[in-house]
Amino acid sequence: MINGNTELIAHIGYPTYTFKSPMIYNPYFEKKGINAVVMPMGCQSSDYPVFLRSIFQLTNIRGALITMPHKVVTVDLVDEVTPTVMVAGACNAVKKGPDGKLLGDMFDGLGFVRGLQRKGFSTKDKRVLVVGSGGVGSAIAASLAASDIKTIALYDSNNSSSEKLGERLNANFSKVEVILGQNNPEGFDLIVNATPLGMKEGDPMPVDISKISPHAFVGEVVLKDEMTAFLKAAHSRGCSVQVGSDMLFEQIPVYLEYFGFETTTPEELRVTAKIN
Repeated sequence: MINGNTELIAHIGYPTYTFKSPMIYNPYFEKKGINAVVMPMGCQSSDYPVFLRSIFQLTNIRGALITMPHKVVTVDLVDEVTPTVMVAGACNAVKKGPDGKLLGDMFDGLGFVRGLQRKGFSTKDKRVLVVGSGGVGSAIAASLAASDIKTIALYDSNNSSSEKLGERLNANFSKVEVILGQNNPEGFDLIVNATPLGMKEGDPMPVDISKISPHAFVGEVVLKDEMTAFLKAAHSRGCSVQVGSDMLFEQIPVYLEYFGFETTTPEELRVTAKIN
């Protein structure tokens, strides 16, 4: 029940039909008797800079979840960011501080890595390929680099994106070998699709499936379907996989703490979630 005391968490991105977070947060809030709601807000890129500032003029806003295509540009729209945001070059959480300044943080990468670890995959000394160097790909690459991997290969259709991410990784994680410009998955222990490929039926595969080792772990960030065509193909080769929603469930407890709510566990969130 929404009433005059309901607090708002804005979920800002475009298009909104891919959004899954409201179906995780809102049933959980209802079960716990928390008078808050996560509201999808479709905002195109041209309107976003003004909209982000405007939404925080509301007196009952608790914070904002930021998703594609706004994660990268948000870094320059808030007043302060964390070191994680600086390395990732992207931001997916915004709140207003006591002084009125907008604060930005990034939890995509942490959620992804925590999901891997929960499944028993150790990232230490592993060779990793991350396809996609946008907001989510950069965040995952930063968190993986911080988790003692040996090598990370970066690929993006926009070469400058992967090059800039590589520079940030080299500056902050000098022990990690960074490879640029190739998306051949052969010889990698972990392959991550951090692109939008898979959101639409008929999208091409992000890598050549036939070159993925059956012993590799394959991860996905696309949320449209639980098992995307990419994950199905990888699973058919014998690979262990991580679906896009796992990253969500792992990072939501961190979000809750960030926005000032009591924390929870991924298991409790899964019990109440209404994801289609």
